[in-house]
Amino acid sequence: MKQVLSVRTSRGMEMREITAEVQKTVREQGLENGFCIVYCPHTTAGLAINENADPDVCSDLVRAFEAAVPKVRFDHAEGNSPAHFLSCLVGSSVQLLVENDRLQLGRWQGIFFCEFDGPRERSVWVRCVEG
Repeated sequence: MKQVLSVRTSRGMEMREITAEVQKTVREQGLENGFCIVYCPHTTAGLAINENADPDVCSDLVRAFEAAVPKVRFDHAEGNSPAHFLSCLVGSSVQLLVENDRLQLGRWQGIFFCEFDGPRERSVWVRCVEG
């Protein structure tokens, strides 16, 4: 069963950790062992697994994302083509193993929603699968 998480962003570009919300979903779904798919159904946002111990990592990554947008002419009339470009680079999903009802993340890892065209109210879909 798919569960929808709501993510509210407050800046044009930001990384917001959603690990706790995804872990709560795993427990609510009663998944003991298997895997969890986390999916972003938006074309100007994405998902990433990265360090969650030091908040400077996220601010460093946001600056790098801003610098990564090439100085090319975009034709898309909405003016948010850089956000579309960045969502392609980051990707729209992450998959995680689940053992003993716990997400299997490395010591310093967390799941991040990457906003590239905010602020907005966004959705993240989570599906837990036995296996």
